[in-house]
Amino acid sequence: MRVLIADKFETSGVEGLKALGCEVIYDPELKDQALADAIAGKGVDVLVVRSTKVGDPAMGGALKLIVRAGAGVNTIDVKAATAKKIVVANCPGKNAMAVAELALGLMLALDRRIADNVADLRAGKWNKKEYSKARGLYGQTLGVLGAGNIAAEVIKRAVAFGMPVVMWSRRFNGQSRALTPAEAKEMGLDAAGAHVTLAPTPGDVASRSDILSVHLALGPETKGMVNADILGRLKPGSMVINTARAEVVDAAALRAAVADRKLRVGLDVFADEPTTPMGEFADPIAASPGVIGTHHIGASTDQAQEAIAAETVRIVKSFKDTGKAPNAVN
Repeated sequence: MRVLIADKFETSGVEGLKALGCEVIYDPELKDQALADAIAGKGVDVLVVRSTKVGDPAMGGALKLIVRAGAGVNTIDVKAATAKKIVVANCPGKNAMAVAELALGLMLALDRRIADNVADLRAGKWNKKEYSKARGLYGQTLGVLGAGNIAAEVIKRAVAFGMPVVMWSRRFNGQSRALTPAEAKEMGLDAAGAHVTLAPTPGDVASRSDILSVHLALGPETKGMVNADILGRLKPGSMVINTARAEVVDAAALRAAVADRKLRVGLDVFADEPTTPMGEFADPIAASPGVIGTHHIGASTDQAQEAIAAETVRIVKSFKDTGKAPNAVN
C-alpha cells in the first residue's frame, strides 16, 4: 500500500506506517495541481493531510482513503470523495486537550492583558497602575457552544477555575435544564458536569455568559451562526473565544461588536489565513483594540501531534487489514 503524506507529519507516524509495510512518500509541500499529479502519477492508495486542501481534481488514480490528521474535514471535498468511493477518515478528539489549553490561555491573556503587558515591557514602559486592572476568571460564567471533545475539555478546565458553565449544542437543542450525571459521564465530564446547565438556544447562552467560547464544527447549519444577534446579547466588555473555525462567526458582526460594545476577543482562526506556514497576513480584526490572536496553532503541541500520528497509523492499519477505516465520515 502506497501512502502519500502531503503535510507536516510526526516522524513516529512515518515510521509507524513503514512498520505496517506501507511504502511512504513524504512531500509536505505538495498543493493543488502538484498534489493531483502526484496522486495520479505515483499510484497513491492513501493520502494523509493536515491543513492541505483536497478537492475533486486530487481524487484520481488509485486513491482509496484520505486521512485528515486532525479533527475537522472541512478542507476535504467529502462529497466528491464519496462519489468516487474514496473513504475519508479523521482523528477526532486527539487534539482536544491542546485546543482546550489554548482556549483557556486566551481567556487568561485577555483578562490579564498579557500581550499588552509584554509589548510595553519590551518597549521599556512600566505601567503597573494600568495593568493591575483585571476582573479575574473565578465566578465568571462561561458560555460554550458545542458539546464535542474539545468543548468537554474546555469545560473541565473552566470548572477547575471556579467558573459555572452554560452550554448549547444541537445535541441538546431546545432544552433548558441541568446536565444529567449520565450525560456528563458520556461527555467525559464526571464531577465537572454538576457545574453545567443547558440553554435552549445559542442566544440564551450569550445572554447568560461573561465569556463565550465557540467549539462548533463548520457546516451549512453553523456557518455564521455567531452573528450580530448573538453577539448583541453579550454584556459590553464580555469575551469571545474562537478556536474552532473562523467561518462559524460572522466576521463583520464581530468587528462591529468589538468597536461598539468593547467586546474582548481571542482568536486562533481567521477568515483569510495564509495557506502556507509563513506569509503575509492582513485580517483587520487582528489589529483591533481588545483583540488578541494566535496563528491557528490550537492543535500544535507535541502531545497532540504524536497522538494524531498514532491514530493515523491505526486508521491505515485497519484499512489495510480489513478494508474498513475507523472514524470514517462518509
